[in-house]
Amino acid sequence: MKNMHILLVEDNEGDILLTREALHEVENIRKISIVKDGKEALNFLFKTGKYTEVESPDLVLLDINLPKIDGKEVLQKIKQDETLCSLPVIILTTSSSDKDIFDSYSNHANCFITKPVDYSSFIKVVKTMESFWMKTAQLPNS
Repeated sequence: MKNMHILLVEDNEGDILLTREALHEVENIRKISIVKDGKEALNFLFKTGKYTEVESPDLVLLDINLPKIDGKEVLQKIKQDETLCSLPVIILTTSSSDKDIFDSYSNHANCFITKPVDYSSFIKVVKTMESFWMKTAQLPNS
């Protein structure tokens, strides 16, 4: 079982706090990096600008509705890149629209999760993600 580095791409401060709290209850996470817009996410993942020395994440939690570059475009750029295409990307968003779900999977998202609104349900979702992505699934080495 691997201790993972997760990149959270989220612009909403409340959702960042909630996600961070939920992730801190998961034992197999050693590091959580947070970026707040799509441009920053791409800089982090492609190690440009102030992110040239960052450690690559093992998993990305990506919101769809982001400033500067939206999450769908970020996902598309990740999955089109030869070095990043195997990086698991979980769409974690407030959206539950059929179009967003379809577009995400069309761009090779590994999973689409609509964020629950209450904390206990959110914790359950995070623990389910942990169980699958960190204990059951075999992930590529970053």
